[in-house]
Order: sequence, then structure tokens, then C-alpha cells
Amino acid sequence: MPTTRLPSHPLLLFILLTGRLPSFPSPHHPPNPPQELKAQYKQLTGEDYGPPPAPSKKKESKNDDSAVAGGPKIDPRKAAKEARAAKRATGGAVAPAPGSSRTGTAPEATSAAATVTTVSEEREKYGILPLIKSQVMTNKVWARISDLSPKRAGQRVLLRGRVHTSRAVGKGVFLLLRQGIATVQAVVYQGAKVNKGMVKFAGGVSKESIVDLVGILTAPREPVESATAKMVELQVEEMYVVSAAENVLPFQLEDASRPDLQEGEDNVEMPSVGMDNRLNYRWIDTRTAANQAIFRIQHGVSQLFREFLSERGFIEIHTPKLLGGASESGSSVFALNYFDQQACLAQSPQLYKQIACACGGFEKVFEIGPVFRAEKSFTHRHLCEFTGLDFEMAIHEHYYEVLELFSDLFTFIFDNLSSRFAAELEAVNKQHPFEPLQFCRPSLRLSFAEGVALLREAGFEASEHEDLDTEKEKALGRIVKEKYQTDFYMMDRYPLSVRPFYTMPCPDDPTLSNSYDMFIRGEEIVSGAQRIHDVELLGQRIDAMGVPRETLRTYIDAFRQGALPHGGGGIGLERVVMLYLGLKNIRKTSLFPRDPKRLAP
Repeated sequence: MPTTRLPSHPLLLFILLTGRLPSFPSPHHPPNPPQELKAQYKQLTGEDYGPPPAPSKKKESKNDDSAVAGGPKIDPRKAAKEARAAKRATGGAVAPAPGSSRTGTAPEATSAAATVTTVSEEREKYGILPLIKSQVMTNKVWARISDLSPKRAGQRVLLRGRVHTSRAVGKGVFLLLRQGIATVQAVVYQGAKVNKGMVKFAGGVSKESIVDLVGILTAPREPVESATAKMVELQVEEMYVVSAAENVLPFQLEDASRPDLQEGEDNVEMPSVGMDNRLNYRWIDTRTAANQAIFRIQHGVSQLFREFLSERGFIEIHTPKLLGGASESGSSVFALNYFDQQACLAQSPQLYKQIACACGGFEKVFEIGPVFRAEKSFTHRHLCEFTGLDFEMAIHEHYYEVLELFSDLFTFIFDNLSSRFAAELEAVNKQHPFEPLQFCRPSLRLSFAEGVALLREAGFEASEHEDLDTEKEKALGRIVKEKYQTDFYMMDRYPLSVRPFYTMPCPDDPTLSNSYDMFIRGEEIVSGAQRIHDVELLGQRIDAMGVPRETLRTYIDAFRQGALPHGGGGIGLERVVMLYLGLKNIRKTSLFPRDPKRLAP
């Protein structure tokens, strides 16, 4: 809000600082104040106190106050009254004028009296704030919509948020203020504390503008169904625009928030927003309640992953993303020039987490970081860059030790998502209805051969020596759901030929491997295995897979000085969130997705 500016006339300065009228022989000549007042004048203005400039030699008009020596003509009694009012408004101190004049009110008059007085009380209550450039730090208490409750009725609160909707009714305006997924109704109604100009100003603020509202919290007679804070309402007394949004948006949030059509529903002709348009203006698309909730749930998965493993004695590591060779056989890499060498972006932290766990003495490690795959896949579940949740652990006897930990990990994540993120799940469900995830305790575990047998019983052609394609994986997911009442399950003992070079062969069948995948709603979210820790066997598998040894020289050397038996896996974060929420496209769970055609924003 505007602050009182320093008076430009010495008479006003004398009155403001001393609180009394001076005595002097002529009203046309300013007083000669004491030395300490001159010093204060110098400190406050940066200028020496002195006589006023000589009047212009041009012919002065009788009505021109500036013709009088010493500045405009001033009534001392009126000046004293105005000075006292200014002193009360500033708490007894003179404040410097703000450096910006960005307000929603007309410029003030330039007379000395207008310089001293504050903006009128009516105008103080609304307008456009000066640009926030960290000019001042105050002790204001800012409220959060999510913390408002009827217990606080009668309290004066200060809120900052976005104008979600605006509706003029009679002498008032109903605003829906939004913070993240939380909303509250605010009423600007003409009355004793709100004038007509403020109501008009409130009605003219564009949607998605950021505003500060000050008002009294009340408990409405009926719940406000359009708001998340249904049992409270803000009676606005002050309103200031912090940052105005353009009047025309690329698309309306109302259109971007429409619920998905369900099977059997009529295709009502309503405006909708396409995926490309959403992603081109992602910063607007993420303002919808569903998207706010999706990425808070994604944060929850990462948080719970880190929390669980930390409690189990794992440490978080950070592996390089610039590599001298491929880390995954069978996957394309993003090649690049690394000074005078050829390099590529990491397809996973696989090799380095193995070295840290089995060879480096850490035994239990995990990482959350980016993964790059140069695959020209235009499916609903593939990205060229995604977030990997990886862990690696030493084992004593069997890779089942890893599977048991995976089972506990996912049970922990699923349980806590439903308890800690209930509001977010509700927000997603309103726009993208989905069935809550079903899972077993402990997690269901099938062998690859058992999965193939289930498919064959259902009439599908499947081989125990070939990997399953996407169609068969989804079909198996439906079969497992019907037979075992679970959306999440594990499958192990995959054919060795379809797994990476570092995968340990099965002890009872060299054509199979000690590997495993995990699925949610029939789609893969985890790939893992027991790793080879013997340097000779590792070399044989590298040669068998046709991977150049030179690109893996450092990795191979790490196993020459003794390595612990170990296993682990990698989880695709975006896939977990997509499938847990029953969404149809992984781009909905990637904040700024990268696919073969998209590199911006």
C-alpha cells in the first residue's frame, strides 16, 4: 500500500517533526529552524536546508501560488492538521516514498499538502501493488486456505492466491481464490467497509491473476460446494493485485478440468483441451486440481521410497549421467561428443550402483534420478527421459531376499499414499475416475512359466522362451486380477536370452535367469535381477551378448578385487503414478515430458 512521502516545504517539515506551529514575522518567509532540525532535514532529504529559489522574472498571475517566495501559499492551521494526520498514519515517523507508482488509483496531486497526506482511506483498500522487488520485510501473517476452519470465524486473515473464478451478483462479486488444490470463496460486497469502486475493481480482475485479500473469516449458513474449504467464507475488506494475468488465456482451466468421459456416456459437445495444447502451455495445465494432485502424489511416491529404504539401512547415492559406453544392452543411447571422446547419456545407474553396492563397501544403496532412452516409441507408456527409482543390495543366499524387500516397499508405498494423500486422490478421481488399487500381503509371485500357462489357458499363444509383448502383459494382468484379486504382482525366472548381460543365470536351468519384473494393472513398472558378481562369468556373458569389453573395462575391473553377491531393480516413477491412478497416458505424470517429438517446454 502507498506510504507517506516527505513534505517538500520546510514549514510542513517543522510542524511534522516538532508537533507545533512556529512563530515568525511573515507568512511569506519560512522559519529559521534549530540546527538539529536542519540536520534531520539533511538526513531525510539528502539536501541542505536553505532559502527557496528566487521567483521567475516572468510576469506572474495573481492566481499562481508559486509566485510567492518560498513556494505555494499555505494555511498554517490547515498544514498543522494535515501534518498531524500524516504523523498518525506513519506511527510518528516519516517514511520515504515508494520507488514505484504502480497503483490502481489516479496519481495524487502535486501540492505540498497532497505530498504529506496518504491516499484516501477508500483508495487504500484496493488497487495494484507496486512491483515486489524485495523492498521491505514485514511481520505480516499469511494464512493458507487448507488451514482455514470454522474455528477461526471472526478472525481477520490475509491470503495470497489466484483468482479461480469471478462472478458479479448485484452489489457484490464472488471470487473463488485458489492455492494449489485448495479453494475458498471470497465475497466483495458493497457496504460500510467496501465502496462501489472496490466492487467494480474486483469484478474487473482477470482470472488466474495473483491477488492479496484481507478480510474477516465467517461461517456460511450453507456449505460452499464450489470450494474445498466448504465451511468458511472470506468477507473481503481489502484487495490488491500482485500480478495480473492476460485477459485471454490459451485455454480455460474449466475446460482443462472437465471429467473424463466414461464408457457408455454420451459425447456431449463441450470444449476440451488436447494433449499437445496442454503440454505447450504446461504451466497453465498444471494449475488444474487434478494435475496439482498428480504431481503431489508423484512427490509422495519418491518421498515414501526414500523414507522406506533409509529406514532399512540404505544410503542414497548419485551416479554419473555421462558415460563412455552403454549401460543396458538392447537399448538405444543418446550419443554425444565429450571433448575429444564419444559418450552417451546414462540409460540407468545400473553399473555404478552395482560397483558402489557390491565392490565399494556400501552394501545397500539407492538413487532417484533421470534415465535416458533413445527409443522412437510413440506409445502411451514410453518416454525418452524418465525418473528412475533404483536400489541395489547385497544378498546372502537367494534373490528372494530382494523380492521380499520389494514386496514390503510397495506395500508401504500403497498404504501411505491412501492415508497421507487422501485429498489428492479425491481430486484426481473427480476428473479421472479410477478404481482403487488392489494388492496382496505379501505380494503375489508367479514364475514366468506360470504366467505363460495362464495365458495359454485363456487362449493366447505364448512361449516360455520369448518375452511377452504389451498385449499379452495386459491380458495376463486381467487374468491375474480375476484369479487372485490383485492389481500388483511379481513374475520371475525370465528367459536368459531376453535379459541384460549382467543377469545371473538360473542354477537349475541355464536357459533361464534369476530375474524378475513387477506389474501394476498389467503393465511393467519394475525390472530387476540378481547380478553376476564373478568376474569370469561376467566376461563370458558380456561376450555372449556381443557387448564390446573396452566400453566396460572399468566396470569389469571393479569385480576383480572381490564383490558381494547382490541384486536390485529399477522402478519407473512416472509409470507407477500413471498406473496407480489408472491414467491412460504417461505424459500426464511427466511434468515436462520428453518423447521423440517433444523437446520443449
